[in-house]
Amino acid sequence: MYIPEHFTMKEGTAAYDVIQENSFATLFSIHNGIPFATHLPLLLNQEKTYLYGHFARSNPQWRDIQNQTVLTVFHGPHCYISPSWYETNKAVPTWNYVTVHVYGEVELIENEQELMDSLHDLVGKYEAPDSSYNLHELDAEFLLGMSKGIQGFRIKIDRMEGKAKISQNHSLQRQELVIKQLEQIPHPNEQQIASLMKANLQQKG
Repeated sequence: MYIPEHFTMKEGTAAYDVIQENSFATLFSIHNGIPFATHLPLLLNQEKTYLYGHFARSNPQWRDIQNQTVLTVFHGPHCYISPSWYETNKAVPTWNYVTVHVYGEVELIENEQELMDSLHDLVGKYEAPDSSYNLHELDAEFLLGMSKGIQGFRIKIDRMEGKAKISQNHSLQRQELVIKQLEQIPHPNEQQIASLMKANLQQKG
């Protein structure tokens, strides 16, 4: 990924936060000699050494992915930045965004218990604390039958790249103008980018 120095996400913790908060990722590999992508949720293990997920067994991507080094992209908040918000009109539009790229080798999960554990972790992450749904309460035979339709895998994390393009290459005055405008837009992406920009200015202050 192209990352100018001032957009580099230097703290490993920040990259892990992006993964945890935006875990519906895009997984790229080479299938039959050409790039292939699948959109799916991936969970980081506690040691932050592996990503866990599963393919639909009918998805051909898994069939030649074992031992491949793949690219997984986690998409954080992003939004359009209008030059009309600046102190001058001698400027062009841009896009602010946060993303993390993870590179690693894929290992297919053949152990039934490991697959079940990853499924329980996945459901546990997304179900609300007061949800009436509990994977542990499902009939074991039913769950086992459903699991036959998926192929579990893990990605051993070899390298991560994080990019936070949040107007750091502009003046303090201009960044404050952009924050002011973003805070007036009632959409999650704009609000999150504004918060990140404010936090970055506070760190510098």
